[in-house]
Amino acid sequence: MDKFKFEKLIIWQRAMDFGETIDGLANSFPEKEKFNLSSQIRRAADSIALNISEGSIGQTNLEQKKFLGCAIRSLAEVVTCLYKSEKRNYITKPKFNQLYEEAYQLMNMLIAFRKNVK
Repeated sequence: MDKFKFEKLIIWQRAMDFGETIDGLANSFPEKEKFNLSSQIRRAADSIALNISEGSIGQTNLEQKKFLGCAIRSLAEVVTCLYKSEKRNYITKPKFNQLYEEAYQLMNMLIAFRKNVK
């Protein structure tokens, strides 16, 4: 029932799943982070899939590349928030490593996808 081009993109599907994983993680942060780190990491993670979808609908190739660049920058923001989370002992080192690896794989997919936009 995919009606939008981006729904078929594996990279969008992965970004959607990653965003949900990050949302669940942010739920475990202390209450004092509700409007700080929790909010920031959620917004950055959601922005990845949002930029992929926005760039894929009726955009020129140059605009699509721009939105993919925004998605990559949002992913970098998530990684920085993960570092902050580990330093503040909100996540364990193994959890950090797992999410860092997921982020790294997603970044490589985004870079490859952007290179293939003609």
